[in-house]
Amino acid sequence: MNVDAVDPADLPEGAQLIDVREQDEWEAGHAPTAQHLPASELIARLGELPEDGDLYLICRSGGRSVQAAMWLNQNGYDAINVRGGMDQWFESGLPMVSDGEGEPYVL
Repeated sequence: MNVDAVDPADLPEGAQLIDVREQDEWEAGHAPTAQHLPASELIARLGELPEDGDLYLICRSGGRSVQAAMWLNQNGYDAINVRGGMDQWFESGLPMVSDGEGEPYVL
């Protein structure tokens, strides 16, 4: 099954961005508008996802998010992968925040 993909710089305004990385990756740096929902907890926390509209999934490089998007699409959601993940987000100079001290970075 193919999953639609979009470059980070081409995310639509107001996109529902779901970061599927683990807690330490999230704390190091993430998109300011992202919702954190680790791929390892996706099934248990499905109720936290909006039931309508496109979901844009992002991880570090795009591997985990494409797998999560495939699973979500097979289960009735409209999920789109963010191509290149947070690595590409960072390289594109898009804004990032961290939950810790210092400058945000991609872990």
